[in-house]
Amino acid sequence: MLGKLAFRNVRRSAKDYLVYFLTMTFVTALMFAFNSLIFTEDIEEMFDIAGIMMALVGLATFFIVLIVAWLINYMVRFMLEKRSQEFGIYLLIGMKKKEIARLYIRENALLGAGAFLMGMALGVFLQQVIMAILYSMIQIKYDIHMEFNSACILLTVGCYAGCYILALFRSGRKFRKMNIRDLMDAQKKNEEIKESHEQLKKWFFPASLLFLLVFAIFIFFGGIRSVGQVLFFLVGLILVIYIFYIGLSSWLICYIRKKKNGIYRGQNLFLLRQFSSKLKVMSFTMGTLTSLFTVAFLGCTVAMMFSDYQNKLLETKFPFDVQIYSDDIEEDFKDELDVIEDEAKVLDVLPYYIYANVPEEFLGESVNIQEDLTESQEKADVSKERMERANQVNVWLSTHLKIFGDTYQNEDKSPNLKKIEKDSRDGSFYCRYDTYMRLSDYNHLRSMLGYKRVSLKKQEYLIHIKERIHSEVESMKDDITVEGDEGELRFAGYYTEPFSQDGHNGGDYVIVVPDSAVSSLTPYYAELAVDIEGEAPVGLGKKLDALVEPKDWEESEEINMSEDGEEDEDTDFAGHKGMGGNSCCGSDTIIVMSVSNMVRDNLIPEMKYILSTVIFPCFYIGLVFLCVALTVLSVHQLSDSAKYKFRYSVLKKLGMNKREISMVILKQLVGYYLCPVLLACVIGGSLSVFMSGKFIFYTGIHSAVIYYFGLTFLLFFGIYGLYFITTYISFRRNVEIVP
Repeated sequence: MLGKLAFRNVRRSAKDYLVYFLTMTFVTALMFAFNSLIFTEDIEEMFDIAGIMMALVGLATFFIVLIVAWLINYMVRFMLEKRSQEFGIYLLIGMKKKEIARLYIRENALLGAGAFLMGMALGVFLQQVIMAILYSMIQIKYDIHMEFNSACILLTVGCYAGCYILALFRSGRKFRKMNIRDLMDAQKKNEEIKESHEQLKKWFFPASLLFLLVFAIFIFFGGIRSVGQVLFFLVGLILVIYIFYIGLSSWLICYIRKKKNGIYRGQNLFLLRQFSSKLKVMSFTMGTLTSLFTVAFLGCTVAMMFSDYQNKLLETKFPFDVQIYSDDIEEDFKDELDVIEDEAKVLDVLPYYIYANVPEEFLGESVNIQEDLTESQEKADVSKERMERANQVNVWLSTHLKIFGDTYQNEDKSPNLKKIEKDSRDGSFYCRYDTYMRLSDYNHLRSMLGYKRVSLKKQEYLIHIKERIHSEVESMKDDITVEGDEGELRFAGYYTEPFSQDGHNGGDYVIVVPDSAVSSLTPYYAELAVDIEGEAPVGLGKKLDALVEPKDWEESEEINMSEDGEEDEDTDFAGHKGMGGNSCCGSDTIIVMSVSNMVRDNLIPEMKYILSTVIFPCFYIGLVFLCVALTVLSVHQLSDSAKYKFRYSVLKKLGMNKREISMVILKQLVGYYLCPVLLACVIGGSLSVFMSGKFIFYTGIHSAVIYYFGLTFLLFFGIYGLYFITTYISFRRNVEIVP
């Protein structure tokens, strides 16, 4: 009996909660599809860093479960309040509370189970789509195949069922405490509107707008510079989101009370009263929805940024097929070449040096130029001017690039040489000394990359520099002096093509001089560039990383391996051999890959996979948060359709025709839907544009600051439009007035 009644009630409520049902279906599908990334064995076998995807998708799932739990709990309580009179009547006709509670639980179980089963079916398809996209991103062929991982299914079932059980448990406790009167009056209490102190509360509206303006000014003009200020504005932003709606509803109520001519134009009085009462009742909910929309905007914007970087800039970071670094200038790279020749067909090879403008004895790690000039008479004889020129470009960049600000400046704006030298010793950004390259090696490398060869006169030099900082270094040529064997060299120009300048061919830059001028320079470190036919085989980079000189085996085991047999700090988090000795990585900050053995066709898929560990969870969070917020908006309107039907019937009796009523419905829904979205656009848009500007500045990618938010906006309102159209059609059908 109860089973039939529960099934009938679910069918009867379907028109009001169809959007909720479809959203839970879609969320289940997303949850299953993205959870499958955690348990994909193929990815684990391909990359040592597969754990990053597991961790970040797992973290995203944690936050999504919290939001889905909130949605389910909200909807279960909302449906209980809407049907409270029905349950009160059940009590009046003799049903027990336990029976009614079981009936309600069965109804929600049917609704939840149906959404889950449909979601799992859709999730299997969505899983293939996501896996195909991921494999396409990392440039690996993907053969469509069904994969049902028991751990993935159990995780999805556990998250989903846990949210429902918790919500039903809380509602059950609340239901058991209610009596017939409470149930009969519950919906009236929910609709009750208390208007008090509206004149005072209306000032929350302009105050919140003022705070948002101040917040925007601070983030765009660099006013937020400490953790304390960040926390202040973050807490303030959350509070403002909620008090905004309290102030807006009070402002509308006060405006209506003034009874100015504007409220009597057309249907303004009806619409303003409807809107203000809805805001009054749902101010906290509206604030929560705005927060969800804002997070959705930010999540999708971050995903768009890293996706754009992956498509535009990533491949330029690794221009050479194979490039190998060694801090030993005696290195002949014989073992490396043997491995490469065994694995691929070599088309061109160039071993070469990166030079420094210092005597050889100054290249030791323990040497401090500033101190040693006074400690030894022999070193004191070395021209002090030459020593100042040994790192003049590093000093200039450290004190002039916007990315460093005043980090390397004293209070009087002079260079803080001690700090620059300390950080250069640690390989933070630049090498200890300026980096040079001879012209013949430079042209050979340009030929390997397909660039046009360049020429220099005997007394000229050029600087090859990253395009990202080119616009900031125009005046550097006037502040530095480059000398050759026969005196000072003249500047011949900047070149900015991709040139592997994250530690291999210098950090950010390399000074190119004629071959005749190299005799006064000292080899700083050794490099090997190799051009191979076709793509490099999978695993070539790992084989190069594994190379160890026989005489160093014992030492290597002590240095590179910990007691438990795992690699220590000589390798990076992905297991690549790090760059030791005279190394640097340049001023890139957001995305940096600086390793000794760079194999282009191995590193690009790996880097794309690393970026995908950010892109996928951000899209995941953005889509789920967006759908949850839109679901609450839709269900609230559709569940109130019976009440609105009476109100629109009154409008019809007052003389409004069907077309006019349809326009009122449209205006009502547009205002209701746009209110939280517009505020989220202002907040999320400001933060997105700010983040985009910083991302473009730090990476050097060529995109407009509004580009990422624009793409997010289009995606957002595409989904928004689907929900709105569905709600509008269902609402019109529910309130349709029969002549």
